[in-house]
Amino acid sequence: MTGDEARIGRAVVLVGNPAAPYSRGLRIARALSDAGYDVEIAAVAGEGLPEREMDGPIVIRRYAPSGAFRSMSASYRDPAAVSGVTGGGRRPFVVRAPIAAAAALRRWLFWPHTVRGWWATLDRELAPADLYHACGSLTIAAALVARRRTSTGPNGRPARVIYDAIDDVVGSNNMIGVPSVFREWFARRERAWARAADARTTVNDALAERLGRRWRTAPPLAVPNHPDVPSMAAGETCDLIRERLELPETTRIVLFQGRLGPNLGLDEAAEATLLLPEAAFVVIGFGRWAERSAARDTDPRFAGRHFTLPPVHPDELAAWTASADVSIVPLAPVSENQRLSTPNKFWESIIVGTPVVLGPGLPVMEAMVRKHDLGRVAASLAPADLAAAIGELLDRPAGERAAERKRIATLAQERFSWPATAARYRDLVAVTVAADGTPADITPAPGL
Repeated sequence: MTGDEARIGRAVVLVGNPAAPYSRGLRIARALSDAGYDVEIAAVAGEGLPEREMDGPIVIRRYAPSGAFRSMSASYRDPAAVSGVTGGGRRPFVVRAPIAAAAALRRWLFWPHTVRGWWATLDRELAPADLYHACGSLTIAAALVARRRTSTGPNGRPARVIYDAIDDVVGSNNMIGVPSVFREWFARRERAWARAADARTTVNDALAERLGRRWRTAPPLAVPNHPDVPSMAAGETCDLIRERLELPETTRIVLFQGRLGPNLGLDEAAEATLLLPEAAFVVIGFGRWAERSAARDTDPRFAGRHFTLPPVHPDELAAWTASADVSIVPLAPVSENQRLSTPNKFWESIIVGTPVVLGPGLPVMEAMVRKHDLGRVAASLAPADLAAAIGELLDRPAGERAAERKRIATLAQERFSWPATAARYRDLVAVTVAADGTPADITPAPGL
């Protein structure tokens, strides 16, 4: 649809982070724009980020938290600020322990605490829409409130909400250590939100089956975060990483890109790379462990073998990923959500033909790697086992590696790229908007 054609309504994609950028929110927004909607991405204000910017015809607006929960929104700047224990290392344990316990109780009682101030601002300032796409559990409550407040959208039809369960929040790493009574409470709350939505999506079939059972609904539609087909030829390589870091052509690049934090195998991957001759571990990303990763760059043990680069816009990520010889996804299977995950870095690697190395215990990705020969699965997350798996890919003849990259990229672009996935999502939107207002595919839910 061209910009001169009439738009069919207004859609809001709610994103519980600063969207600077957020690839899934951006892809969903572009799919809705292509379907004929005027689209706004409603995100959280972030330090140093503009309140409003454009991605083509899509408006990205960042709303600052307000009200009684404003102070609990600080996790995007300083996680310690939310915990209430900033500077706690200078206090006696008898003081720190009760403060930490009180902060944890506050987080659990007001879950999801980090976005409640943002919800308050959206309730006052978000313009009415015909369709609200809620990316994750941080956004769905705000979308449901907006639907109730809007009632009839700008196009004259009832407003709709799509809940996009971007992960299994109750089974996620963030719930490790949370008492079971609170986890069950969170599960009941999320189930009620999901069932109140007009339609539901998630990121892969395994999570869809799991979430459908928990919510007592039909499985949500799987809308994987497949990348767009890159402009480069299938299997074509780039050299952006070596050029940026001024590394010789003989340096073999092992890449980790995306969110940086605990339980992602970063320490193990860094140690594994030291066991490989003429190899460097390159991290491109953001998150809680960004400073920790950058500090390792200057550690004498890792000098010249470990490099941390800032995050890259999703539209530019293909070329950077194609600059690596191997992409590593060494996630520890510490939660059900992580075991069933298919993170962006996996799709973004295979779409350009970069082979992947996984850790064990990740059955969804492992099945794909083994079925389509997309890389290797390490025997364990021990550095020696990771190095062995990486070495198998790096040590093959150049011609064999080039042919393998082309095969992987060709397969991924045919089967795991965004255009077909976006079309499936737009079909869901069309059905949802045309429905009679009753959330679809709900089965009885005893006890609710």
